[in-house]
Amino acid sequence: MRGHRLFLCGDVMTGRGIDQVLPHPCDPVLHESYVESAIDYVHLAEAANGPIPRGVDPSYLWGVALNEFDRMRPDARIINLETSITRSEDYARKGINYRMSPENADCLQAAAIDCCVLGNNHILDWGRRGLLDTLATLEHLKIKTAGAGRNFGEASTPAALDIVGDGRVLVFSFASVTSGTPRSWAATGESPGINLLTELSEADAVRVAAEIARMAKPGDLIIVSVHWGPNWGYDIPPEQRRFAHALIDKANVSIIHGHSSHHPKAIEVYRDRLILYGCGDFLNDYEGIRGYEQYRDDLVLMNFADIEPAGTLAALEIVPLQIRNFQLVRPSKQDIYWMQQTLDRESRKFGAGVTLNPDGRLVVSWKRAT
Repeated sequence: MRGHRLFLCGDVMTGRGIDQVLPHPCDPVLHESYVESAIDYVHLAEAANGPIPRGVDPSYLWGVALNEFDRMRPDARIINLETSITRSEDYARKGINYRMSPENADCLQAAAIDCCVLGNNHILDWGRRGLLDTLATLEHLKIKTAGAGRNFGEASTPAALDIVGDGRVLVFSFASVTSGTPRSWAATGESPGINLLTELSEADAVRVAAEIARMAKPGDLIIVSVHWGPNWGYDIPPEQRRFAHALIDKANVSIIHGHSSHHPKAIEVYRDRLILYGCGDFLNDYEGIRGYEQYRDDLVLMNFADIEPAGTLAALEIVPLQIRNFQLVRPSKQDIYWMQQTLDRESRKFGAGVTLNPDGRLVVSWKRAT
């Protein structure tokens, strides 16, 4: 059996302004205190970086990321989809609501996405009807999901990604209340919702480990995807680290795929298992929005993890990109250097280093377990 190469990224937010430049946008009316129309986000981005075409091809958003997919040829492509796919008008009264039209969801197919994790604080922005529409659309596109479902049983079932000739990758998805996810969004035996974590305690880790043990088969590679923590800041709460370590210790998890922060955070390799504490955003409509510029949320990361058959990390290559005109482009050398320095500074607190290759890609190093 050979190892697996997996692509993982953070928040893919293809709603709001991005939905408006795709061929079949939703009604742009928003229920925010900041702006009243999703088109305003397009105008803000254009004021910052120049004109954005309308009715763009579904592949437009991914830009140079498509070249990296061709170069790296991952066995599976996993994203956190933080946008409801619906034309529902049943919006949640929570301040910000992301949706894209079902007719625009082929932008996910354009990047050959295999799995959308849905355990996050925006997937029910347009009500349970919006969630049901999202699930139906992704099923139609043959994209696997985890972390939300028509009932608790479905929401807690992992996505099973079959790698030809090499077994399965199981992706478990959870949303933590620490990310701002409403407790009322939790799936029940009869009601649609998400796979919610109300705490990140030892008892929760034991429960999640038992779920994994019940569903996994020998040889499965296990990923646990968690939407946790606030949008900004580099701090890693001790309970996050304890929770991640416990799942590796108790459930043989290979990757902890953390997200919620709008910018990348520290990387740790614990017992040769990968922990991405915060993958940052990957696609958003934030260009031109002021505030938190020091975190550079316009700089995003493609994480390519090579996992050995035993489930341990063999290598992690990271490709920095930039969001510009709602499209992924190459950053400047100075921006790549800034990202390398930032990731290295934060990751060294946990024993990992991040170096810069001559080709502008980042490589993670760590002391391997003996």
